[in-house]
Amino acid sequence: MKGQGGQNRDDVVVIGAGIVGVCCALQLAERGLSVTVIDRKPPCEETSFGNAGVISPWSCVPQSVPGLWRKLPKWLLDPQGPVFIRKRHAPVFLPWALKFLAAGRPDRVDVVGDAMMALSRNSPANYRALLQDTPALELVQDSVYVFVYRQAAQANLDQLGWRMRKMRDVPLSLIGGAELREREPDISPAYEAAILIHEQGRALNPAAIGKAIADKAKALGVRFNLSETRTISRHGDGWTAICGDRQYNARKMVLAAGVWSASLLKPLGFNLPLEAERGYHLLCREPGININNSIMDVEHMCVASQMAAGVRIAGTAEFAGIQAAPDHRRAFVFRKALQSLFPGINTDQAEPWMGRRPTFPDSLPCIGPVAGQDGLFAAFGHSHYGLGQAPTTGRIIADCVTGRKSDINLQPYRTGRFT
Repeated sequence: MKGQGGQNRDDVVVIGAGIVGVCCALQLAERGLSVTVIDRKPPCEETSFGNAGVISPWSCVPQSVPGLWRKLPKWLLDPQGPVFIRKRHAPVFLPWALKFLAAGRPDRVDVVGDAMMALSRNSPANYRALLQDTPALELVQDSVYVFVYRQAAQANLDQLGWRMRKMRDVPLSLIGGAELREREPDISPAYEAAILIHEQGRALNPAAIGKAIADKAKALGVRFNLSETRTISRHGDGWTAICGDRQYNARKMVLAAGVWSASLLKPLGFNLPLEAERGYHLLCREPGININNSIMDVEHMCVASQMAAGVRIAGTAEFAGIQAAPDHRRAFVFRKALQSLFPGINTDQAEPWMGRRPTFPDSLPCIGPVAGQDGLFAAFGHSHYGLGQAPTTGRIIADCVTGRKSDINLQPYRTGRFT
């Protein structure tokens, strides 16, 4: 890596130090390549910091599915509902929304579901491999993903999402309220049933896992530089990142900058429909209860989980653009959901947070070579699934950069699929 003037070059510059970026950096370094990572913040302090901690090897149900449009009016009319669009952003959002609804056609969902699962498969084991010989290994816990229902009749395995999972041999079971409270003693007796997804993982501290992977990469010589990338460009037979008064040159570049990736590609002729889908969480310190698994409140469409720092509940989808200030009222709405789930919870010490999920209309990221840009690789747009899909994304990128044929079909993730 070199600064201004760039007389020497790394093998690879990775733009972005979120969970996807650090997984790419570590696996590139394990292949013997010299790597520099550039981000305006330290590793995993943006979107990767605040997720719900679900590490699922079974993610295969896209956000857009047939019939979703019937639910949208109710959600949008509810000021505390799971989807919110700020009025100023609506004209920009509408074209994306139309693409989103089109992605949920019946002839598309299975193709997308297969592509999602290809990235998510074996994710808990993949993290344990990346974290081997680090203290952070204990931050990945075995878990069950528990979808809870107030009415037993609502827990219906014939619904589309559950049918998609059964078709892909996802291990499922249906339980009643008594067994639910055996698994989760602090949950409200108002919940009559639950559907369980088995053989999951959960993160006790997602940011700490990412930082541990970054530290392991540093031990292999990866350099992390705090700087904001303004532009990227071809430079001879390599690539250059311009960061203020400095530039970083490399033979190859990996773009893993989340929601900011699309703007870096736009000068190269790419107009990608990447939305900053803003998610919020509420962290309750000293909650006075324990949660043994990841709990999906189906009614409120949010996930509660026990973290090292307390109970975190995360969810919602706010569309307001990248730059709009957070509206932490969206986070404090989760108080009601938490108190509904766990009547005994203490929410007095509740801390809000907001992050920007990089979301394409079809729920799939861009991964692999950027069309027509030799030596430039995409690794962004993982939406709600970045935590689970990051290790496999890193392996794919390491294969692409080193010229190995990936064992995963990259067609569904190509940057040109929206043209």
